[in-house]
Amino acid sequence: MVTAQPDTPRVLVIEDEEALRFTLAHSLKKEGYQVLAASRGDDGLKLAREARPDLILLDLMLPGLDGIQICRLLRRDSTVPIIMLTALGGEGDRVAGLDTGADDYLAKPFGMRELLARVRALLRRSASGSQPPVVKDGALVSGDLALDRERREATRAGKPLRMKPKEFELLLFFAQHPGRVFTREQILDEVWGLDFYGGPRTVDVHVRWLRQKIEADPANPDRIKTVRGSGYLFEG
Repeated sequence: MVTAQPDTPRVLVIEDEEALRFTLAHSLKKEGYQVLAASRGDDGLKLAREARPDLILLDLMLPGLDGIQICRLLRRDSTVPIIMLTALGGEGDRVAGLDTGADDYLAKPFGMRELLARVRALLRRSASGSQPPVVKDGALVSGDLALDRERREATRAGKPLRMKPKEFELLLFFAQHPGRVFTREQILDEVWGLDFYGGPRTVDVHVRWLRQKIEADPANPDRIKTVRGSGYLFEG
């Protein structure tokens, strides 16, 4: 087991299900993180404000205050990365959590490797000061990439990129969610839609095409990174 050092990131787990709270804390400690935990929403909010953790794992359904309320209150004066956890897998619940200010979302049951990958990605983004893309002259700008959503046109360093429709949609999806890990299945659902019958290989092929167009060295990508055992991560 890795022993947490004083300067290691602190993760606050706000989860009322005792078994899951214990499992999360145990797995995070094995990774070397310092862990704080609360089983009630009001206690979790108090701990978040007093201890100032580096990241929060926040259950949606909690006694006291629910996850949406906690997230909304924290976002008044804090930019701490928040991953929302919930047994409710509906699109409305996901949208509500993200609109309130959560940085990421995982529906139960989830794999621990995927959760840890997302924790690492958010902490890395937070430490590097990576910011969400900005909109300039109607285009979504991420580094030297500019994506015009209305015209469905993309440029890199001012030069047009020739893209198939799904390539553009995939790049736009990545650019809108920098620093977040997505599984191939999640990408298929978000970009291709729930009624798509193709397999995860479709995502790999399109990622390879994108890397040829936006990476300085497609064989060693700096932007669209593969997260082993999880999926893909876009670095803005």
